[in-house]
Amino acid sequence: MSYLPRGTVYGTLLNFRAEWDALRTQMDAPPYKAPPRAPVLYVKPANTWSVHGASIAVPAHVPQVEVGATIAVVMGAAGQVAGHVLMNDLSLPHASFFRPPVKFKCLDGFLGIGAQVIPGGDATGFTLEVRINGELKQTVNFAQLVRPAPQLLADVNEFMTLHEGDVLMLGCDHGRLLARAGDRIDISAPGLGTLTHTLVEEAT
Repeated sequence: MSYLPRGTVYGTLLNFRAEWDALRTQMDAPPYKAPPRAPVLYVKPANTWSVHGASIAVPAHVPQVEVGATIAVVMGAAGQVAGHVLMNDLSLPHASFFRPPVKFKCLDGFLGIGAQVIPGGDATGFTLEVRINGELKQTVNFAQLVRPAPQLLADVNEFMTLHEGDVLMLGCDHGRLLARAGDRIDISAPGLGTLTHTLVEEAT
């Protein structure tokens, strides 16, 4: 049976050094006029969830979508980490990075979720490989996080409580891949298996 979260799924923005560096000058622009002091989070609601192996529909008017290969921390009891799971945080290409509109991030099926939660492990040591149609297109090194998983969890818990079953994505690296209907996306990491989805054109 494929895994689906039992709680809320949160995404994290600006948590890779390359992404932070690339957008640093924009952080001083209105309305914020300064870099964020706390983690920048958003929610991927249940309508976005797609199990491993599913086909994900892309709106016919959208030529390409952004691939967001990442690892997520799954919360256990008493604030402990139950394990990690692969995720593909798809979104429509967009320029807003502080608070992306829901219409870009929360389309139906736009969060691919790994088949199972792998207990234990240290996400800081993980490296993801992303293949499109079998060809290696990206390697994501989680040693490059601005806030490694323990610090991210601690900082999030300063302003909100993560409950058992909640899921917190660690972020997506800068330079996200673009994919289109007809493409197969495989995201893999040693010890975490492979997450696979195929993009299809949405039925009209």
